[in-house]
Amino acid sequence: MKSLFYGTDYHSHLGTENGGLAVFGENNFRKAIHSISQAQFKSKFVDYYRQMKGNAGIGAIDDDSPQPLIIRSKFGTFSIAATGLVTNRDRLASDLLQEGTSFSEIKDGAVNTVELVAKLISRGTSLVEGIVRMQEAIEGSICVLILTDEGLYAARDKYGRFPLALGRERTGAGYAVATESSSFPNLNYELVKFLGPGEIVQLTADGYHILRPENKERKVCAFLWIYTGYPSSCYEGISVENTRERCGRAIARQDNVTADLVCGIPDSGVGHALGYAAESRIPYRRPLVKYTPGYGRSYTPPSQDIRDLVATMKLSAVHDVINNNRMIVCDDSIVRGTQLKNYTIKKLWENGAREIHIRAACPPLMFTCLYGSSTRSSSELAARRAISAIEGKEPTDITPYLDCRSEEYSRMVEWIRQDLNVTTLKYLNIEAMIEAIGLPADHLCLHCWRGGSLL
Repeated sequence: MKSLFYGTDYHSHLGTENGGLAVFGENNFRKAIHSISQAQFKSKFVDYYRQMKGNAGIGAIDDDSPQPLIIRSKFGTFSIAATGLVTNRDRLASDLLQEGTSFSEIKDGAVNTVELVAKLISRGTSLVEGIVRMQEAIEGSICVLILTDEGLYAARDKYGRFPLALGRERTGAGYAVATESSSFPNLNYELVKFLGPGEIVQLTADGYHILRPENKERKVCAFLWIYTGYPSSCYEGISVENTRERCGRAIARQDNVTADLVCGIPDSGVGHALGYAAESRIPYRRPLVKYTPGYGRSYTPPSQDIRDLVATMKLSAVHDVINNNRMIVCDDSIVRGTQLKNYTIKKLWENGAREIHIRAACPPLMFTCLYGSSTRSSSELAARRAISAIEGKEPTDITPYLDCRSEEYSRMVEWIRQDLNVTTLKYLNIEAMIEAIGLPADHLCLHCWRGGSLL
């Protein structure tokens, strides 16, 4: 159970609201779910970990739905965890209610996404067929872990937007599946393979068995490498940290600004800044230091007031590094821009920065994520606010603003620069970002930059 406890904890960067563990042992299931909004996962689950008895388990850290759940079904009793986003959740829930299905896990009037997924799977003739039917029914993206008395089922989402990695204990005694491959090494596991899009495997005491082969079409979320993923992880065999350094180098090659130092906004901006510094030969320094013991990511908390509090408290400015210096400040992206403007940039000016040159490692985000992100409204995005201000209204067609060579794009970036109150602002173009990741464009989900319909 040590691998389950610490392996789940290694996913703490992916959520700040709920944590949960479920274990099968002594012929029954046990679970524990706690809020982790005010405490770290380990501190909330350490007592349960000490009492856990079993030979298999699943865990989850999530901002949407408390999980894992234990479900009694026609397939027997199982525990289920899922990650992703179901954009047609309300319609699917309504359809199931009309069929006579009941839901017990309700929050703020909405059904629990994991319970909905379990009910959709239960409509199938088998767990595998039910998972396939569920993936066909939903709009969005869902990866699933199902723990039964016969073993663990793991299913990656239909187009592979989000990762599932299969690991094997180096002693050969056990297997594990995780979103983050970086959770394996310190627990003495080695990476076996990445599940392909739509692939379903079963893990038992005898090893793993492929129950459904992967789909041919692949649309992996590009934001995994730019921001979401942990630096020591890799997806599709491509290192997160190396990709971020390549992005930083690409930005530097497109740049001609003179500065005294390069820095990255901790944590995910650091890799980009290291690449920029290496390519430009401008010294890398740390004017902003993250207070890691107390604060996680400010992007993942669901409410703006909590995001603002975390953004205020988590970064400490080093005055002697900032004062009277011209600074190139690398960040993974500019989503809403409010934290960057009101907290990070403000701290740099207040500590005597002479110039602030913001460099974003991906293009302006134009569309909200339909598959897993916490940004729900396009009007929240900095780029959309800029376009509406320039046009005097929210335009029906933003195509001209997607081209980094267009006049409209330049006006949009200038508006954001002025709104952020920085000396200069540049974004990495989408072609360079794709090249830095190293997968073909048609293997990546680029919806938040290019838009497009749900698949």
